[in-house]
Amino acid sequence: MTSRSISAFAAAEERRVLSLKPVLAPVHGRWGSHPHQVYDSWPSQDPEAPLVVLLHGGYWRYDRMHLTPLAAFLAQCGFSVLLPEFRRSGGAGGYPETFDDVACIVDTLPAGRPYTLAGHCSGGHLALWCAARALLPSDSPWHTPGLPDSVLAIAPLTDLAATRRDRLSTDAAVQLLGEEQFEERLPLTDPLTLLTAAGTTGVRTVLLHGGADEEVPHTQFADYAAVHHDLETIVLPGTGHYTPIEPGAPAAQKVALTLKRLTDEHVRAPKRPTR
Repeated sequence: MTSRSISAFAAAEERRVLSLKPVLAPVHGRWGSHPHQVYDSWPSQDPEAPLVVLLHGGYWRYDRMHLTPLAAFLAQCGFSVLLPEFRRSGGAGGYPETFDDVACIVDTLPAGRPYTLAGHCSGGHLALWCAARALLPSDSPWHTPGLPDSVLAIAPLTDLAATRRDRLSTDAAVQLLGEEQFEERLPLTDPLTLLTAAGTTGVRTVLLHGGADEEVPHTQFADYAAVHHDLETIVLPGTGHYTPIEPGAPAAQKVALTLKRLTDEHVRAPKRPTR
């Protein structure tokens, strides 16, 4: 999914993980009227099971099916999992529709139920953006004080300007925001830009990435960590970009353990404003 050359290790990892057979969810539904506004759900029989909302990657272009194996794996680990789809670049999405949809998804979750918002790659970008929505101008339609209880960003894109500069996935950032409007839209959509002045979103945030990730430049992780004063960073040595979403792999098990830890923190933490 990138225009850069990668090693044989990274190429094999990408083929292995992205060739996994999609997993059919036990529940499939629609949250909006557009064909892309659908969701898959793996609800737990335990009403107290922690809720994880997964935002899929794919450089804002590709659909959610490659993340269904991870969703099913997390359900086996005891979570209730929601995997929503949204309008995407290259079709009905991009700016503003992709952001409209993700904001709507999290804003219409059941009020008062704690949840962790997790995302991989460009889904990690969208999760970090959701955590920063209180930093948006008050007249923005995306501004809200109702934020996720916690965020787990897995190998995320954090810096849209650098994503454009490095021409990741054949100019995916430009396709998302538009060439002529890119600079104008950047302050409203870029986690790094939103965070730079504030230093924190106020949302418990963990950034997890592989030490051998060749898909997203490591400067994206380091530059975001440098401005997020209370960010927790987890680096998995010898791990590439895709193994954290490979069911059963040690990296995916670390994802599940981190989500469990964040959930335990929900129970002990003071209540956040309801959505």
